[in-house]
Amino acid sequence: MRNKKTWVLTAVILGVIGIVLPASAAGKQARAKFKEEAWDFGKVKQGEILTHEFVFTNEGDAPLVIEKVATSCGCAAALASEEKIGPGKPGRIKASFDSRGYSGTIVKYVYVESNDAGASRRELSLRAEIEVPPQPRIELSAYNIDLGLSLEGEEASTRVAIKNPGELELSIEIAHPEFKFLANGKPAVFPLKIAAGKELGLEVRLPSQNKIGTLRDYVLIKSNDPVRSTLSIYISRYVITREALRELFKKYGKLLEEKE
Repeated sequence: MRNKKTWVLTAVILGVIGIVLPASAAGKQARAKFKEEAWDFGKVKQGEILTHEFVFTNEGDAPLVIEKVATSCGCAAALASEEKIGPGKPGRIKASFDSRGYSGTIVKYVYVESNDAGASRRELSLRAEIEVPPQPRIELSAYNIDLGLSLEGEEASTRVAIKNPGELELSIEIAHPEFKFLANGKPAVFPLKIAAGKELGLEVRLPSQNKIGTLRDYVLIKSNDPVRSTLSIYISRYVITREALRELFKKYGKLLEEKE
């Protein structure tokens, strides 16, 4: 009889725990209600820093904890006003986007991770139509040039085509204490001017070297292109002595003749 009473009491206690605890736990939840989850800036000029605040309210009855805020690229940034928002309290996610270098329709995303019972990871979006004003643009035919073998004591040279696919005149400055630059066969006078839609052939002459082995140099090009104002051309060569070159011909000359 005693065992039966104990069993009944235990069952009643377990039943109460099974009913009361889940109901109590289910009632304490955080829920973020955003005023909007997408924002369209409309038409903006390239180069503007665009900023918007996503406003929300914690409509749950437990504190809302913002665990992480991230963006889809390094050009955008986002920050929560607070890490912990009490029930019924408002909060904000401030997002900004740097439009420099972008054109046309752009969409960037902000990812918010929290203890929201219904949406622990939420995606917010920023949209803009970026208008690009007329401007010069620079494009190079090569950014890395390998000249191969170069004889000790002799100059080396290479050619690069510089294009301006933009709408305004392109202005170029190049300064290198050791290199010589020729435009259309004549010593280049800087700044070089390239009309819209045109290109210029630039010859780069490298001085002779007494050093043996691999040499690496670079040419720094500055222009009035607002997006790519500074570019580099990397030039490499392997300097070899005449004696070493003769040895190479002795070793591989016959083999090359046989193949031909």
